[in-house]
Amino acid sequence: MAFLMPQLRGAAYRRIDEGRLMIRMKSLQQRYVLLLLLPVAALLLGMGLVGFVYARKNLLTQWKQAAILGLQQAAHEVDMRLSRPKEWLEMYYRTGGEHQAAHVQEWILTQLVQLEGVERVHLIESEERSDGDMFHLRRGQHMDQGPHSRMTGGRGHMMRFHRARLAEITPPRYDSVVEHETVSIISELNDVNGKTIARLEVVVRFDYLVEKCLASPWWQTHRGFLVDESGRVLAGTDRDRSYLGDNNNPLELATLQDLKEKPSGTVLGKGHPPDEVSGFYRLQEAPWIIVMVAPGKAILAPIVRFRTYYAVTGSLFILIIILLIRLVTGRTVSSIKGVSSAADNIARGRYDFLPAIKSQDEVGQLIRNFNTMVSQLQERMRLKEAMGLAMEVQQSLFPKEAPDIEGLDISGKSIYCDETGGDYYDFLQFSQSGNGRIGVAVGDVAGHGISAALLMTTVRSLVRSRVVQPGTPAQMVTDVNRLLCNDTSETGNFMTLFLMLIDPDKAEVRWVRAGHEPAMVYDPESDGFDELHGEGIALGVDETWSYQEHTRKIWTDSQVMLIGTDGIWETENPLGERFGKERLRQLVRQHRNRTSGEIVEAIVDALSTFRQTATQQDDITMVVIKRL
Repeated sequence: MAFLMPQLRGAAYRRIDEGRLMIRMKSLQQRYVLLLLLPVAALLLGMGLVGFVYARKNLLTQWKQAAILGLQQAAHEVDMRLSRPKEWLEMYYRTGGEHQAAHVQEWILTQLVQLEGVERVHLIESEERSDGDMFHLRRGQHMDQGPHSRMTGGRGHMMRFHRARLAEITPPRYDSVVEHETVSIISELNDVNGKTIARLEVVVRFDYLVEKCLASPWWQTHRGFLVDESGRVLAGTDRDRSYLGDNNNPLELATLQDLKEKPSGTVLGKGHPPDEVSGFYRLQEAPWIIVMVAPGKAILAPIVRFRTYYAVTGSLFILIIILLIRLVTGRTVSSIKGVSSAADNIARGRYDFLPAIKSQDEVGQLIRNFNTMVSQLQERMRLKEAMGLAMEVQQSLFPKEAPDIEGLDISGKSIYCDETGGDYYDFLQFSQSGNGRIGVAVGDVAGHGISAALLMTTVRSLVRSRVVQPGTPAQMVTDVNRLLCNDTSETGNFMTLFLMLIDPDKAEVRWVRAGHEPAMVYDPESDGFDELHGEGIALGVDETWSYQEHTRKIWTDSQVMLIGTDGIWETENPLGERFGKERLRQLVRQHRNRTSGEIVEAIVDALSTFRQTATQQDDITMVVIKRL
């Protein structure tokens, strides 16, 4: 029994540990780790893998760009050395067809053969020419300078040709004369009819052309080839190679296929990283391509090292991030839940349940700003309710409907840019107006908003109180101005007013202008416009001012009168262009046969169309009167 005691104690301890583990798994903390932190860790690992793939792609792209740049530099060196003799050939071509160009041609050929890398120059006439001359000029030789210049070492004379073209650049071949490989640049010289009369051949040393290319660092450490368009190897690090891909190397075969279709590019072999990579670049001055083949591990060694470092550092960062999430998320979630609960209460109209500020960090600042926003929102809601009530009160001050006067068709409308405004229009019954006569008042307070609305309401009350008392329109406006100046003497506020009394029976209008725009009158018989002018300053400026009354017998059948505020013609579109009075006159003329209400709506619609997306900047008020 003694030897069984340790085993029994071990089994008991294991059962106790398993029970504790099950208890811990049932805790909120373990659930939090299992359901939140582990998915976050998996997500971070996935993001790390995506980041590594993205970085690997970028590194490969950078290597491709660097490889192409190195090949381009090598190709540029070969192109530069080929372009020098070709430039002298171009100079020689330009002498074709010119008289007395022999000395220039001889000098050009002499300079051409003296170029570095040029071994000799041949000028071979066509066999169809009578003499079949052949001229040779080797490096170090010069032309004779007599009246009939000859090539030393040759015979004949300089010929005239009409045009020339570059026929071919031959592949490198062993030249027994100079005992090394050379490349020939062959040009054909044609007569006026395009018939070839001679060939000009410039022989250049091949080792001179590829000298800089063979000295490139990548040529020394990797496999390199200079091939023609068919893949024939002209020069290379593998001396026994005749054609690119003749060893059935898949990478070389893929490179050969690509270089036939593209001017430059790179090809990756199989594997991760690839066993080999290649790059190629096409020359500009010759039908040749430079090809480089390098081992993938050597080229992509930085990527492999990066992968290892990334895995180690990424794992450490993931662990640190998990710990930070564990420490911070709990408190942050609790604070955010409080803000969410408060936002729900606010949506229900309860502003008293605001979250408490428990920290001074960003979450605490968020709660502080949230509480400030709520108080401002509450204040704005109270202000909006007050503004809505003010708007209802002010709208109720306007005439509910136009007066029914026999022989007259009257309509008015006012559109504010804010909830309240300073424009005003009214239809009045004067104390001595009698039946059939009506008074019309249109005013405009400087500015808009609450202050303008209060001043407009004051003037409306003063005008309505005064017109029921005896007196002329001029006396009424003078009294209103004197009373208003008592209120505006310290504020500087003022209001323009146009007050008019219409008598249809007498075809007469009497009006007073207190700084307001003149009324516009359209006569269909003459198709012309007139305005009701008159002197007078705005109300609330000078209490001693005496206003004058004006009378006119102009009210004939079908005439249209419009009294409006400057918000109509000063309406602007998004380009800053104003509506103007001319467009307003055209609208009145266009709709002259419609009712006054239809004319008002036509003007409102035209203003809305003209304004487009621009905001209404001023109040708009108008009254239209027609004689039926």
